[in-house]
Amino acid sequence: MPAARRLLTTGLAALAAIGLAAGCSRAAETPSTAAPAATTPAAELRLGYFPNITHAPALIGVAQNSFATELGSGTKLTTQTFNAGPDEVNALLGGSLDAGFIGTSPAINAFAKSNGEAIRVISGSTQAGAQLVTSPDITTPDQLKGKVIATPQAGNTQDVALKKWLGTQGLEIGEGPDKVTVQNIDNPRTLDLFKQGQVAGGWLPEPWSSRLVDAGATVLVDEKTLWPEGKFPTTVLIVRTQFLQEHPQTVEALLRGLQKSVDFATANPDQAKTITNDSIKAITNSALAPAVLDRAFTELSFDTDPLAATFPQLAKDSVTAGATPTETDVKGLFDLGALNTVRQADGKPAVDSAGLDQQG
Repeated sequence: MPAARRLLTTGLAALAAIGLAAGCSRAAETPSTAAPAATTPAAELRLGYFPNITHAPALIGVAQNSFATELGSGTKLTTQTFNAGPDEVNALLGGSLDAGFIGTSPAINAFAKSNGEAIRVISGSTQAGAQLVTSPDITTPDQLKGKVIATPQAGNTQDVALKKWLGTQGLEIGEGPDKVTVQNIDNPRTLDLFKQGQVAGGWLPEPWSSRLVDAGATVLVDEKTLWPEGKFPTTVLIVRTQFLQEHPQTVEALLRGLQKSVDFATANPDQAKTITNDSIKAITNSALAPAVLDRAFTELSFDTDPLAATFPQLAKDSVTAGATPTETDVKGLFDLGALNTVRQADGKPAVDSAGLDQQG
């Protein structure tokens, strides 16, 4: 899919630059997270997501009208798709998007760029579902030397994961026979280049890791093996802080729709696969083969728990990978009050913010 975003429904409002400082740690002073005394449902909610299996709850929620139904007739849902997180961050920080499903590294980066002011993580969506897949002749990390490995975009979640892992293996990033070349390539193009032998593989989210496996790749690293109990957040839901403050009712309605989507995907995996695949085809003009679809769904799970306790480590990983020059203080990144209201109404336990819902 091209880097330019594809508008699925009614056109977005004009981009309004908001002059955010490009710092990498929170300022000492941040605006109060308390909502204004008078709040109203939003007239429009502009929602972003990707045409990936890792965004299946978003795809299902849009296709089944779970979001639109919960928002009600008074709030218009406008959707937009992206190829990778940094582009979606630009839309959120620029004010042309209100909420978005996104990877963890771009979420942290958006928080850092805005000095801890512009966005909040309000829910999880998907856990796991990312792998380093390579040509079958590569069976050890050392054999990556002199090879080209793809990630979706510089600074996105898989890009950070790959670069951190290469560092732990003592492998240097760059060009030449003793280094690993990391190239940022749109996922569909990565598949084409792998088939042509021009890249040796990629650290990719589903369904793209499964698509490369279907094209002959093998798994060199499953990211689940790098985390305790194999649990790590792949996709979370973030919202502009101002939107959350002004329209808490709308945010809670969005979360009700997401919880319905997650519950549906968990209880009805076969139907979830079909709906997700149909949605991906509508966006990318290419459906997934049954074997790819089946494999992709076994590699991940859906849950609104954002696994907040993993975020301090993820912030450290961004520095290790060179995505950010200094470690982001992620205190204040989360606002899970509305999510826990929705989860408890659905008979589910509240999720833990790991103390990261408080300004430090």
